[in-house]
Amino acid sequence: MEKKSVNRDELARTLENELQVNRFRDYCPNGLQVEGRTEIRHLVSGVTASLALLERALELGADAVLVHHGYFWRGEDMRLIGHKYKRLAVLLKNDINLFAYHLPLDSHPELGNNAQLARLLNFTPAGRFGDDDIGWLGQLTNTALRTVGDLQNHIATVLGRTPLLIGDPEQALGQIAWCSGAAHSMLDRAVAAGASVYLSGEISEPTVHLARETGVAYLACGHHATERYGVQALGNWIAQQFGITHQFIDIDNPV
Repeated sequence: MEKKSVNRDELARTLENELQVNRFRDYCPNGLQVEGRTEIRHLVSGVTASLALLERALELGADAVLVHHGYFWRGEDMRLIGHKYKRLAVLLKNDINLFAYHLPLDSHPELGNNAQLARLLNFTPAGRFGDDDIGWLGQLTNTALRTVGDLQNHIATVLGRTPLLIGDPEQALGQIAWCSGAAHSMLDRAVAAGASVYLSGEISEPTVHLARETGVAYLACGHHATERYGVQALGNWIAQQFGITHQFIDIDNPV
């Protein structure tokens, strides 16, 4: 039986509407970043459009690649040389489409990174905060977890890596705030929103001092580790909507 397919431009329009792309002031273009063949039957997804992911997609016969971290970031060198040329050459020479969604994929209420983190970690969402309401607030559904240390161990079990904790592991859990990826700079907004603990992917030197001085515990859970799930959910949603095949490829990343 012939595989079902979706037209490239129809898919782009569908995702633009579903993810409300035009609502966000982002650091990169969201949507179709590199145009390939018109009909898409096999979709490969991954966190970042690295050369390793693209080469694996080529091996699998993908018509399109879907990622959270694509290309053409604000302020980057615009020349197509070095590693950028090598990545784009794989796509262009093999007529493979590249779709990338950054902040819209973080924010989506069901398919987004933060929504998927809530599902995996058993958080019950109760509100939003920050620019474009990108940060999430809520509580743990599992009331057996009572301390920040309990939460750290829970995250380690679910995500497969132990978060760096800044704060007292014996501190009681209250309201939890979270935002995937490199959202450590939003700690001050999590504090203002009334959180007692905030988790994101990365950490910087000032984050440590702010966590200590405010008493709001901070958990650095890994940029890649916190952003593996939205793109998988979106890829599965596309497959269900259009009847095409989808494979998620996890390119290992310790960060």
